Amino acid sequence: MANILQIKHLGKKFGANEVLRDINFSVSKGEVVCIIGASGSGKSTLLRCINLLEYPTSGDILYHGQNILEQNISNAVYRAKMGMVFQQFNLFNNLTVLDNCVVGQIKVLKRNKEEARKTAMEYLEMVGMSQFINAKPTQISGGQKQRVAIARALSMEPEALLFDEPTSALDPEMVGEVLKVMKDLAKSGLTMLVVTHEMGFARDVANRVVFMDDGVIAEEDVPEVIFNNPTNDRTRAFLKRILEG
Repeated sequence: MANILQIKHLGKKFGANEVLRDINFSVSKGEVVCIIGASGSGKSTLLRCINLLEYPTSGDILYHGQNILEQNISNAVYRAKMGMVFQQFNLFNNLTVLDNCVVGQIKVLKRNKEEARKTAMEYLEMVGMSQFINAKPTQISGGQKQRVAIARALSMEPEALLFDEPTSALDPEMVGEVLKVMKDLAKSGLTMLVVTHEMGFARDVANRVVFMDDGVIAEEDVPEVIFNNPTNDRTRAFLKRILEG
């Protein structure tokens, strides 16, 4: 399978604090990769570097073999290809659900309003939010906001979707509705890179699980190996704590 993304020797420092060290991994088309690890292990920073919300201090990010950290690639164009779904939804509270999904298409993809609305409606329908198109984000639940945020990212028709702990800000009863949408997307063949605390999702849906510990990738393998027979002591200790906790 062709690599969409290849991360080589990626490092990130904030001042003297080294948050990521020598990160190497790749994501192939149609793959679901889950990144797990304790809080502060660098998972979200890695995702933010991949989407250029943070600039890496060292290393390369290759998108279809081309280094996106070189000056000749437009960040906006690249970001449109790497959709991002945030922990806190990041919706525009002054816009309706529909307009939240339209505005990026018009601004970045230069689609006309009619085409943008049609695309947005398609994805809002897909995530079960089409009846809320005239609501403002403040009028809907957390789970509904996250489903709108997913529809907004999909409306840009990205090549891959990056999820940064998409369920961690939700009440427990809303987690299921968001995970169901994500499982359906995985089944549809969408390339997904998911930072998550939902071990059941990682076990059932991921093609590959990456365990991060203290800014490095400590272990990376198929879910069966990571969850049933991890080789790294830190992976074992983390999973024991999470699964028994």
